[in-house]
Amino acid sequence: MTKIKLIELVAQKAKIKKAAAERAINTFVGAIKDTLDKGNSFTVTGFGTFFASKRGARMGRNPKTGQQIQIPAIRTVRFRPSAKMKKRM
Repeated sequence: MTKIKLIELVAQKAKIKKAAAERAINTFVGAIKDTLDKGNSFTVTGFGTFFASKRGARMGRNPKTGQQIQIPAIRTVRFRPSAKMKKRM
């Protein structure tokens, strides 16, 4: 599902205008981003938890040339589904 389709679905189900649904979704996504930027996790009960994770530096290989390269450490976003979501899947 794309963001546009999600906006349409929220607008239809909530019986609100698309502009209001878009603002709500953008606020929700913004709240997740802000929370993760601060290093905290974001939990949606019954759905799952978004959290920031650190991936350490490591050696890799350029697939084109085969040359070894250093891959730097990064922060990334991970998602852990709730028990209810796992059961539903």
